[in-house]
Amino acid sequence: MKAKKVLFINQEIVPYVPDSEMSLLGKHVPHVVQEKGYEIRTFMPKWGIINERRGQLHEVIRLSRMMLIIDETDHPLIIKVASIPQTRIQVYFIDNDDYFNHRQMAFDEKGIECDDNGERAIFFARGVLETVKKLRWVPDIIHCQGWMTSVVPFYIKKAYQDEPSFANTKVVTSLFANHLKKQLGDDFKRAVDFRDAKSELLDKYNKKFDFIELEKLAVDYSDGIVEGGDGVEPKLMRYVQKTKKPFMPHTADDQLGDALDAFYDTLMEG
Repeated sequence: MKAKKVLFINQEIVPYVPDSEMSLLGKHVPHVVQEKGYEIRTFMPKWGIINERRGQLHEVIRLSRMMLIIDETDHPLIIKVASIPQTRIQVYFIDNDDYFNHRQMAFDEKGIECDDNGERAIFFARGVLETVKKLRWVPDIIHCQGWMTSVVPFYIKKAYQDEPSFANTKVVTSLFANHLKKQLGDDFKRAVDFRDAKSELLDKYNKKFDFIELEKLAVDYSDGIVEGGDGVEPKLMRYVQKTKKPFMPHTADDQLGDALDAFYDTLMEG
């Protein structure tokens, strides 16, 4: 069976955030896949640096205002949407006053890494998956790009495995260089607990959960791995090799559409 629908869950997408290897790919990868004839949906966090007026974001009332409980605290989910200029790509933004509004990305205004990055990733993952359910859209492939998306594979395989929207979905994770230096907080493992995605399933990872452990979690619960950019930690690449999961090496931009098309086919046939 050939994949027809791809859900992209991205950490960064230009032009909404500054140019970087990840944000440029955040726009380019959905574009080349869409050009291959796939139906796509694209999500990213509504980082506080995003200019809503310039980006022409507006709230989708019918999808918003659900309450998500993270570590025994209610957090309202707000969904906004915009279209990337000169493309056919529509982007859904996950927003929340505590985790995203009026805040920078992984670092604050002084360049200090946010202590609640782990919780922000958890909220983002659950917000995307709950919104896709509301859209009544069933993806064949979920493609995750960036550490902010790394909880998604775990939730797909353990918390949402019986949901009609995700029961037969294959999950792909693209790996990038490590830009996080701090641990995700002592309460990350407790906060991630949801349905059958039990916190004790993370006991196999280091007690102090950092970027490497987070990416190992994503690798373990993904069906295929993509080397998204340059500078992926050698330790992480060795971990991927040991899993023997389908792997796509870093590919030039002009060949990316064909490479991903073939890679998705391999996963769907597996």
